[in-house]
Amino acid sequence: MGEILSAFNNKDPEAIVESFDEDGEFLLAAGAHPYGECFKGNNAIRTAPAERFAVVPDIQWGDTHSWISGERAVTEWRVTGTGPINQPGCGLWTFREDKVLKKDTYYKQVTA
Repeated sequence: MGEILSAFNNKDPEAIVESFDEDGEFLLAAGAHPYGECFKGNNAIRTAPAERFAVVPDIQWGDTHSWISGERAVTEWRVTGTGPINQPGCGLWTFREDKVLKKDTYYKQVTA
């Protein structure tokens, strides 16, 4: 878990993609569908974080805690950055042979 979390904080889309299975899925918290937005496959998965890093170049995930059980994991974190962004969230992970098969992201939404 540490390597992929570091890849996000280092804003390294290539390292993020290398952590994913070729059939991997990356689901964002928001989007046009009930599951948010889904990026499937290496090219699509590379796009999602790269776009986020371009919009919020100082984005960071901190205060992380991880729980791993077999091929499943949960991470808790706080995402911060210009915006201002300061929200707690979590990721639900599924692995296949030490590669990320699915990362499903959830975070608190601030509304007026």
